[in-house]
Amino acid sequence: METDEAQIRAVVQKWMEATKAGDAAGVLDLMADDAVFTVVGQEPFGKDTFAALSLSNDTKMSIEGTNEILELKVLGDWAFTRNKIALTMRLGDGEPMSRSGYTLTLFRKDNGQWRLARDANLVTADQI
Repeated sequence: METDEAQIRAVVQKWMEATKAGDAAGVLDLMADDAVFTVVGQEPFGKDTFAALSLSNDTKMSIEGTNEILELKVLGDWAFTRNKIALTMRLGDGEPMSRSGYTLTLFRKDNGQWRLARDANLVTADQI
């Protein structure tokens, strides 16, 4: 049986793979229904808003990048990761946009499955 730490690492890996593949449903399956996202310059938002933004993209966006777990701690049915993320995104044939920074993510074990419950994302546009 996989350890909790290995399961959480697998969730982070699946999140990145689904993101790169444009699999919004796959990403949504990795988060709790009451997930809350905190990002720079916006009010916090939940899974419904995340889903609407992910599924409404009429223009094909490609995303490549890395998500390095710098710290991972399991605390019972809750856990957190501190990550360093670097992404390059492109809308259609447009110019690539690079973003990088750090996240603090809380995971909760829900019916035996680790899911993202809270995410504080400090990823911002890279300065060129």
